[in-house]
Amino acid sequence: MIDRFSRQQDLIPTLQLQSVTATVIGVGAIGRQVALQLAALGVQRLTLIDFDSVELTNVTTQGYRQSDLGLAKVLATERAVREIDPLIEVTTINDRFRPRHVAGEAFFCCVDSISTRAAIWRAAHLNARFWSDGRMLGEVLRILTVADDAGREHYPTTLFDHSEAQAGSCTARSTIYTANIAAGLMLHQFSRWLRNIEPEMDVTFNLLASDWAVLAAAN
Repeated sequence: MIDRFSRQQDLIPTLQLQSVTATVIGVGAIGRQVALQLAALGVQRLTLIDFDSVELTNVTTQGYRQSDLGLAKVLATERAVREIDPLIEVTTINDRFRPRHVAGEAFFCCVDSISTRAAIWRAAHLNARFWSDGRMLGEVLRILTVADDAGREHYPTTLFDHSEAQAGSCTARSTIYTANIAAGLMLHQFSRWLRNIEPEMDVTFNLLASDWAVLAAAN
């Protein structure tokens, strides 16, 4: 029989991946792509948290289907995940994130406001062995990763007051290709962590300017 994981087995350690419970908070533009990529990668336990329903613009910018309109995003994403792998244990929470929802050790924070990120971080950071935060505005994206003490020190400095944030939320200007790139970079940092390779704790990529900046932990 053909093993569907055969082409990634030198890149993704199967045993480490299968021992992880991944939680995706926010399954909008970036979060939906993260969930689908996690399913394709082979994660066995996945929790999806979001309170929103699928709207027409989500078909263009978030990869939802016309048949998903009106469904809770967590349920529509669960359906897509199960089409990839029906054996994945998926938990859906059709609600805003609340401290009681903390579960697992790998968190993918894909929400669209700084204040919400800060609240989630306060509730979940003690449980998180791996944390990835995907931010996007137009064609500029930023991926923040926490997997060590340096990341834990750096990440709170990015949770600046809302008045200092760039105008517009992550959903104000969005494209599916930017969301896919952001999700891919988050999964890349996740795979580094699984392989015991130090993740890059702060990556900024401006697609239009072809400008790439990386802040790695000091050795």
